[in-house]
Amino acid sequence: MAKKDHVSETPATQLLKASKVAFTEHPYEYLEHGGAQHSAAVLGFDPFTVVKTLIMQDQDAKPLVVLMHGNRKVSTKNLARQIGAKSVEPCAPEVANRHSGYLVGGTSPFGTRKTMPVYIESSILELPRICINGGRRGYLVGLDPQVCVQLLGAKQVQCALEE
Repeated sequence: MAKKDHVSETPATQLLKASKVAFTEHPYEYLEHGGAQHSAAVLGFDPFTVVKTLIMQDQDAKPLVVLMHGNRKVSTKNLARQIGAKSVEPCAPEVANRHSGYLVGGTSPFGTRKTMPVYIESSILELPRICINGGRRGYLVGLDPQVCVQLLGAKQVQCALEE
């Protein structure tokens, strides 16, 4: 059982615990629009190992999750081509909140309200550990990136652009 600290459970941590996933907790001071670059800087992590959870949608407004390095952007054109969609674009924040059940800035791919296809930048899976949102603004969890494939069925894509 993980030791209790000041971070209360989220749907993400409940799922990880129920699935017996080992993870570390990394609370930090949240900064509006600070993103993964900010959390990496505050926590002393390489932004390449801090993974953003992006809620996007295809041309039919079907939601999907994209997991991307904190210091990379998503090429929506490349992503659309790889997943067989005509187009992909980020969801508006209120739409993303509705699909995921989380507030933008605190979106975790684990324990989302809706089940959505998950796509992960393939180079993330080459890392020994990643930090990813734990379901609250100002809260990351550290874990093995393979968990994203095992628990979420994440499919590998290559759509990273330099930020």
